Formats: sequence, C-alpha cells, structure tokens
Amino acid sequence: MTTQKFFNLMPYYGENPELELKSKELEPTEKVEQQIYYFSKSPFRNTQMKYSKKNYFKRRSSRRGELDPNQRFKSSELGLQQTPKKGYSNQNSSIIEKTNRKKIDLFKDIKEIEEKSLYIHTGAFALFDTLVRSEIHSVFGYPGGAILPIYDELFFWEDQKFIKHYLVRHEQAATHAADGFSRSSGQVGVCFATSGPGATNLVTGIATAYLDSIPMIVLTGQVGTQFLGTDAFQEIDIYGITLSLVKHSYVVLESRFMSQILAEAIYVSQNGRPGPVLIDIPKNVGLEKIKRFIPCYATTVHKVLGWRYKFKNQTDKIRMALQRLSESSKPLLYIGGGVVSSQAGRQLARFAYRYQIPVTTTLTGKGAFNENNRLSLGMLGMHGTVYANFAVANCDLLIAVGARFDDRVTGKLQDFACKAFIIHIDVDEAEIGKNKNVGIGIIGDIKKILTKFLLLMDRPEHKWLKKPLRKEFKKWYKKTIEWKQEFPLLPIPGDYSLLPKTVDDVLLPQTVIKTLTDIRPYAIITTDVGQHQMWAAQYTKCKRRKWLSSAGLGTMGFGLPAAIGAAVAYPKEDIICITGDSSFQMNLQELGTISKYKLRIKIIIINNHWQGMVRQWQETFYESRYSHSNMVEGAPKFDVLANAYGIKSMYTERQSEIWPTLRDTLEGPEPVLLECNVLEDENCYPMVEPSKSNSEMALSRKLSTTIEGLVIDKEEEEKKLNYS
Repeated sequence: MTTQKFFNLMPYYGENPELELKSKELEPTEKVEQQIYYFSKSPFRNTQMKYSKKNYFKRRSSRRGELDPNQRFKSSELGLQQTPKKGYSNQNSSIIEKTNRKKIDLFKDIKEIEEKSLYIHTGAFALFDTLVRSEIHSVFGYPGGAILPIYDELFFWEDQKFIKHYLVRHEQAATHAADGFSRSSGQVGVCFATSGPGATNLVTGIATAYLDSIPMIVLTGQVGTQFLGTDAFQEIDIYGITLSLVKHSYVVLESRFMSQILAEAIYVSQNGRPGPVLIDIPKNVGLEKIKRFIPCYATTVHKVLGWRYKFKNQTDKIRMALQRLSESSKPLLYIGGGVVSSQAGRQLARFAYRYQIPVTTTLTGKGAFNENNRLSLGMLGMHGTVYANFAVANCDLLIAVGARFDDRVTGKLQDFACKAFIIHIDVDEAEIGKNKNVGIGIIGDIKKILTKFLLLMDRPEHKWLKKPLRKEFKKWYKKTIEWKQEFPLLPIPGDYSLLPKTVDDVLLPQTVIKTLTDIRPYAIITTDVGQHQMWAAQYTKCKRRKWLSSAGLGTMGFGLPAAIGAAVAYPKEDIICITGDSSFQMNLQELGTISKYKLRIKIIIINNHWQGMVRQWQETFYESRYSHSNMVEGAPKFDVLANAYGIKSMYTERQSEIWPTLRDTLEGPEPVLLECNVLEDENCYPMVEPSKSNSEMALSRKLSTTIEGLVIDKEEEEKKLNYS
C-alpha cells in the first residue's frame, strides 16, 4: 500500500522570521495570526491552497543576500502552525500530527521526514519564483514541445495571479512585445519560445533590442541534455546563433543553477549598457528537482557573486569639459537613446537651460528633451530637420550624450561636426572614439555624470561663467531661430513654398501625423519602419518613454507587437501604432492578440500602396526603376481584415475629413484600425543623400542646399554642369 505524499513543505515566513522558540509539549495558548502557505508541485496539487502575496513579497534576505539554509529547515522549532482549510486533508500523510485535529496541525521538523517523501522544487519552479521575486509580472510567448515543462508550471502561477502570460501569434512578435514593454516602462521585458523554429523566430527581435540597447530576457526551450549535439528533433544551437546579438547568454545544464542564472541575467540586462540576455533551458532541466532550493536575489548578484559595473572617477574630465564650454561660442547638445535609458531627462534639461544650449536628438533620443521647448531643434541626420543639420555643421562644441555616431546621423563622417571640438559622454567605453575621434571621452552612467556637471557648476569657481556664457550663446541661439523660420517643417506636397493647403482634397501623410499629435499630444507612439516612421519622427512631439521605434536595425513589423507591449505596461494610456501598408503586413496576425486581450491600441495605417522608402530610393538613385516595390496587387482589404478579428475599422482618403475621422478613431478604450489612403508619390524630405555631408540636403524633388547653406535648384544646376 502506497502512502500519499505531501509535497513542497517549504514555509514562507514573511516579515517576522525570528519567532520565539516554543516548547513542543506546551499547547499554544494564542492563535498565531500569520498563516503559512505551501505552493505544491504535485500531480494532486491542491488548488485551494494559496501562495500568500503578503508573506511572499515582504520576505527579506540576510546581509549576504541569501537565506541561511539551516534556518529554513527549523519549522517546528520556530513554533509555526497552520489551520487547515475546509475541504483539504492529508489522510495518509506521516508528517502531520493528528492529535488535535479540531484546533491546529503542527508540522514536525522537516529533517525528520524521509528524503523520498520530501517534495523538492523543480527548475521550472525556480524560474517563476525568481521572476516574481524580481517583480516581473508580465511575460510574452508561444508554447512548444521543449518548453512545455515551463508552461506547465506557468499554469499554476498564473492561476494564483502572480504572473500574467500574453499569448502572441508568432514568436517574433513576442520579442517585439517584450521590447515595447521595456521601452515604455523602463523595466526588463521577458519572452518565451520553444526550441528549433521557435527559437530562430526570435532572432530578429533580439537583434532589434541589441542595436537599440533595450533590456530583455529571452527564455528558449531546448532538447534534453542527453540529446544535445545529436541533431535531435527541433534541436538548434540558439546560443551560438545569437552570440553576436546579445549582451550575455547562458545554457542551464542543472536546475539548481536556474535561480542564480536568471537573477544574474536580469541584473546584467539592466545595468551598464542595457541589452538582451538569452537563457537556453533544456527540457529535462525544467523537470529536474532541486534538493535544497535557495532563492537568488539582486543583492546576491552584486554583493555575493560580484557582478558590478564600476567606473573611474571622471571629475577631472568633467572639469576639462566645463573649461571647453567656457571657451566656446556655438555649443550644441547631441542627445541619443542613452539619456532615455539612464532616466537622465531632468538633469539634461537643467544643463541645457542653465547655459541656453540648443538640443538635437537622434531617433531613439526622442522624448529625452522637451520637443516643444524653444531650445529643441528636433531630430538630426538623414531625414532630420534642416536647422538641426545646419547647427551640427556650424557648431564649435558638440556635446554628445548617450549617442553612438550612427551613419544615418553623421552622413559623410569626415564632414560631421568638422568645425567642432567633441565631448562624448557614454556608459559604454567601446563607443568612445569608435566612429568619430573625440576630444574628451567621459565614461559612466549618464545620470550621474550630468548630476556631477550640475554640482560642479554650482561651485564658486564656476559660477562666474554662467552670466557671460548665456549672453555669448544668445547670438548662436538667434541663428538657430532664423534657420527654423527659413526652413520650417510643413505638411504640404512638393517643397517649402507656400502651396495651397490641399490639392483636390488629396490626403497627405504628413497631415495625418501632425493632426494625430495635435489631438493626442501625450499618447504613446509606436512606429514601423519606412517613410511613415520618418514623418512621425519629424512631426510628433513625444514625452519621455512615449516614442517606440526600431532605429538601429530598422525592423519592419515592429510597430504592432511593440504597441502590445506598451499596452500591457500601461493599460489605461492611449497607445497609437503608426504603420505603413507594407510594414503592417509583416505582423498583421497580432490583431488576434489585440482582440483576445482587448488592448487599448489605435492602429493608423498610412496606405500609399508602395514600400514607400524603397520607392523613394528607386526614384532618386535608380532612375525610377520600381523593381518589386508596388504593393497594390495582393493587398488585403484592411477593414475586412480588422472585422475578421473583431476589431472596429474606419477609412478616410480626404484631407478635409481627417480631423473628425481621427477624433472618432481615438475615442474610447476599444481597439480601432484606421486606414488612411494618402498621396502615393509623396517623398520624405529633407533627405541627406549617402556620401554627402549633413548640410547638403534635398528639400524636395527640385530644391536642395549646399554646404554653405544656400538653396539651389537641382535642374538648373544640372543644366549648367551639362553646358559647361
């Protein structure tokens, strides 16, 4: 006759682990208010038992960051007790004293229990235990054979409402959703996928997060350790495939290391320069039992295990930078995504306001500085504003903060900020001088560096600089205002002349985006990649962490799943996905995810029936040979598609109707898809052509600027060249 086992006898003590030692002979006279719960991992799991949030989240670790194993197994010595719930009994259990069933049940010392009868935690349990202790409560994924042990454990954790899993329709969307969750919330995003094709489908999303420095944990299933290297079914070396695309990666070969590895991964992904971390988990590791499970905390990672990101004192270099600032007359702040990652927006604003220094941002740096402020010059680079590019070309001091001098920003590298002394502030030492030689490189956390700047500015030896520098920089500021007035961003076709507002009431893509940002100025904006992305970057005025776009990799299909991640992070916020007809079709199946969870997402499709940016390049550089860039044939009816998923749809093609149509689209919490049929051959300007400096921009099909800032007619210049 077999006896029923009582599994997972592992008490959680809450805020008061040092209970007074009570004698075993004495009956307890007072009822202990604190209940102890046990989270059973058994085929006969008792779902009526609870995993108390009160006892769970308020638990504290020792000074070393880990619990003393000897203290964990003294349940009876600490006098712990539990009142069984109705409908629950362990009739055959040998570990419960049945002497006084009506009053309480006392547990014996856990050491007295036979090892065979003691439940031992599994690797899957350790995974979710660590996630919840790290305050991660939302994950994205798609199940499969090799990761089923993880999903089986997830069933019970989700049932107890400790964690919420969002089922996507494709693994790539899981990474983009985790990416969008991380970009919008500032927390680490987590996604799951199985082995083989499930893991390889994650690669694009991992690369997207890596190039934009987004903290993310990617958990993949793998064949059992006994099958590794045998070309088993759905075996793939995802560790090797992603080696150049991740900040760090692990293969968990024993379940006892699961908690430590996951805690390390969370710490590594968020600290220093953020990035994705991959953890590959063989199937048997999720099922493998851990004899003595000890949770691993963040304090354990950096205090005991030694994970640290240390930087040398940069005070001397900061003093040198301030000296250079005092000698300049045309300073410019060039801001990248590192300012957003380090949450240094307030320090940046104080620094810019103090000396009235103009600010230009990269695509990932949008929102780091208030774009409605008069010091803001908008985005610089290939499709940046004219005044931002002119400012870079004419400044004498360029202070690059959290930026990496990407080729889409610099244009012709030799001519980028060629008149300026460059100060580069970044957390990653490898970025200092990688693409562009700099005069002073300051390494460290941007928020701390800018705080140090502000502290040194307040010292007596630097106070005298404030007033004369503001006066000196005023002339430079006035020059930037003149450029703004001469080359404004206008949502009109053709060029910068004052043309009529509409042409036969044709809808312009710039008008859609500008009207959108006027109606919902505080919405979270996600974009895909292409012309609509550049128009959105030019015309939207975003706040910090409210701009989500794939910059480094330029991933089509990013916008819709990223909006899902943002909607999970902020369920009551307005989430607007600006996408193109081509990009939308890359991940349109995620309409199913939006419909399933009723997410508050508004999808605006800028439909010009082309792969817009590809068509523009073919027109500009390949003599209008439009090779496979037209999307008319085979295009779906987006309204029918949305209705098939149970999502409301709207349509407009007239400029005179855009305001009321957008207003109706953006009202209410339900998801809505709006198709905007826009002018097909509209190009995105300004545009810096490859191998040209940033000051040489195409303003339209006819007009362009020279290095000196003069506006010329392209056709007339070509005639002169041909004649000569």
